[in-house]
Amino acid sequence: MKPFWKPSKKIIEQSNIYNMMQQYGFDNYQDFWKWSINNKEVFWEATIHNLGIKQEKKFTSIVDISKGVENAEWLKNSKLNIVDSCFQNKDNAIAVIYQQEGGEIQKVRQTELLILVNKIANGLLEQGLKTGDKIAVDLPMTLEAVAIYLAAIKAGMPVVTIADSFTPNEIAVRLKITQPKLIFTQDILQRAGKELPLFSKVIEAKAPKAVVLKVSNKKNNLRNKDIYFDDFLSSKTDFKTIIQNPDDIITILFSSGTTGEPKAIPWTHTTPIKGASDGYYHQDIHKNDVVCWPTNLGWMMGPWLVFAALINKATIALYYGTPTDNGFGEFVQNAKVTMLGVIPSFVKYWKNSKCMEKFNWNTIKCFSSTGEVSNPAEMEYLMQLANNKPIIEYCGGTEIGGGYVTSTVVQPNIASTFSTQALGGEFVLLDENNNKSTKGELFLIPPIMGLSNTLLNRNHFDVYYKDTPENQGKLLRRHGDQLEQLENGYYKALGRVDDAINLGGIKVSSVQIEAVLNRLSFIKESAAIAVSPKGGGPSLLVIYYVENKSLITDNERLQEVKKSISKQLNPLFKVTDLVKIEALPRTASNKVMRRKLRELYENK
Repeated sequence: MKPFWKPSKKIIEQSNIYNMMQQYGFDNYQDFWKWSINNKEVFWEATIHNLGIKQEKKFTSIVDISKGVENAEWLKNSKLNIVDSCFQNKDNAIAVIYQQEGGEIQKVRQTELLILVNKIANGLLEQGLKTGDKIAVDLPMTLEAVAIYLAAIKAGMPVVTIADSFTPNEIAVRLKITQPKLIFTQDILQRAGKELPLFSKVIEAKAPKAVVLKVSNKKNNLRNKDIYFDDFLSSKTDFKTIIQNPDDIITILFSSGTTGEPKAIPWTHTTPIKGASDGYYHQDIHKNDVVCWPTNLGWMMGPWLVFAALINKATIALYYGTPTDNGFGEFVQNAKVTMLGVIPSFVKYWKNSKCMEKFNWNTIKCFSSTGEVSNPAEMEYLMQLANNKPIIEYCGGTEIGGGYVTSTVVQPNIASTFSTQALGGEFVLLDENNNKSTKGELFLIPPIMGLSNTLLNRNHFDVYYKDTPENQGKLLRRHGDQLEQLENGYYKALGRVDDAINLGGIKVSSVQIEAVLNRLSFIKESAAIAVSPKGGGPSLLVIYYVENKSLITDNERLQEVKKSISKQLNPLFKVTDLVKIEALPRTASNKVMRRKLRELYENK
């Protein structure tokens, strides 16, 4: 494989990684990565210094594994609140730059963001909430969403994050698991000139008391207990941060595994350090850079964006419209974005429509791509939109707080490949016989900063460690991704090995999809699979089903399937094909062999 981008000496020497390598006497990146995993205490202590992580009381040890690597305690005996590390730039530095659809660019200085955060934190207390109470956020990624998120954590209140695209049913599931006291939402979503419901979905989900941001002129039917955001805001602009233990919960995110109900994954005050360190080393975020990543607080890249930007003293860039319209391209240009994050589905649309070619994106220093397997031709196209800039391929998980495999700006960049394991972390690839291989299932080697230790609605050990093989006497942690290491040492993503599917950057389990489809009258049983398109790229959702006799046509059946998934799960989940089969292939223990169905579809 030939590199499509090689770093210049100037780019290397200006990078955060190079500065760290020089500090510890390294000229070779791979030697530096090995040092980072063999000397984790030194590496992470230096990283915490580089990031300027504020502690009320300093840790006595960087990591304590006396209870086992699966129960690692990071920043042992420290006292802190991670939000304090988000406000260390100059008061007049731009913390957030945003633009509404059809509007003008707005800039929010750090001191202005802090005042808004403090008014929200005081508002939470004035509503009778106390430390430890949970709040939920079901909002698009706006200035207010960022401020609410930071305010709750500052007040010691864990935030339950819910994607604004979810259906009432999916919202209700997340609220039932977490039981928040209050939910922040918006009356409607404005997308491409359309007004889509949001508050009404929250009401249908039987949410607790709602604080509603009003963005339309229409009258809302608030319940007696609900209030508008403007009435909720406190007039008090000072707030004393609630200092906590490192392992106190700050956020609850959700990730689908192989069972129907989504896993509720707590983030603690140490989890953002992992994301911020990846941003520092791998996306090479510098002070006063402008970081844009179209996302939502409901999946991990939303909180990642907040912490990776603010802890690194950079600006968060938020466009309120869709990332597939001209307005987004103009925003990236005018906001002078320096690091643009994408999911491959966006790039596919940009390439086919050519909608971004008219804009000057030369301020971009690098892109980053995550959420789906990417296509090399599309990634090469993306690089050229900013006059040949590298793409930091980035893959991780909600339960990691960041990435385990990634790229850097100090190594040659090859489209749709990862150049390295993430600094401070390590994994091994095992084949079906649990032997070390260059192609196989990925297992993480703990401890790694950011790895979850608990789940709210599952046994954490059973999910991630039970029955995993050992490697050279080390306990391994299950993740579910499949990778291939290429001859040059780089890595290529091969999708999932379990029953989880990545659709539009959101992970959903096959079981969740099947539970919805099995209610349809013409379906006796079904199996949802993710199929890799020829040439690579985002997974395609294909449904196999065994028929209940019905008179409706094949096209009508496909439309019913699409409608059910859109209405009950997520309108972003698009069905590519619906295939009738006489019987689903099963193991001796009656488990559906989805891997066999994938092979059947890919070879047809």
